[in-house]
Amino acid sequence: MDYVIIVAGGKGLRMGSDIPKQFLPIGGKPVLMRTIERFREYAEDLQIILVLPEAQQDYWRQLCEQYHFEVKYLLANGGETRFHSVQNGLALIPDDAQGVVGVHDGVRPFPSIEVIRNCYETTRTEKAVIPVIPVVETVRKIIADSPSNLNNPSIPSNLKSIASLTVPRNEYRLVQTPQTFDIQLLKAANRQPYNDGFTDDASVVESYGHQITLVEGNRENIKITTPYDIVVAEALCKL
Repeated sequence: MDYVIIVAGGKGLRMGSDIPKQFLPIGGKPVLMRTIERFREYAEDLQIILVLPEAQQDYWRQLCEQYHFEVKYLLANGGETRFHSVQNGLALIPDDAQGVVGVHDGVRPFPSIEVIRNCYETTRTEKAVIPVIPVVETVRKIIADSPSNLNNPSIPSNLKSIASLTVPRNEYRLVQTPQTFDIQLLKAANRQPYNDGFTDDASVVESYGHQITLVEGNRENIKITTPYDIVVAEALCKL
């Protein structure tokens, strides 16, 4: 059996909203519902595990009643960090389970079905897969503050020069989710002690010693974080 762990622990701070971003409506429906429905659309037999902070679960249940949301899922409590939240989700998967488990951001409601399928199917042989997209803008690497300008009182603070250099953007990729793994591999990797270098699940598995395989993502698979993202998401709902 295959699984997906959908992690939704945002607080909406960058939204400037009292409502966590995963609960904000886009196209007349909360973001998180759209995310869950996309994975149910991918596979009817996919076991969905939703990870939510305990403090948000009553509100989520109210939303499910309000919107008559009936997609079945298992519920796990959010942890101190994403790493710990995923651990809590993994705890709901039997220790002897075989198959693929995806980990997906609850505020990414637009992964294409093709991308999801490619991630899961590639994982059956490669064990650890993430979707990525090319960097389309010029990228500069910050080297250090430029002392000559930083100490010049005639230059406004917001215009202080910072030493930097252009890097070849074709050597970089933007990482998306779902990140998909052999179940036993992710369980083993998540038994490692937590460290600050665990920025996503791929970094956890990489730290465990397993190479990550890249597949093509889809540009519409945005992570809804700011008010601008809501505007884009509303437009995507109409496509």
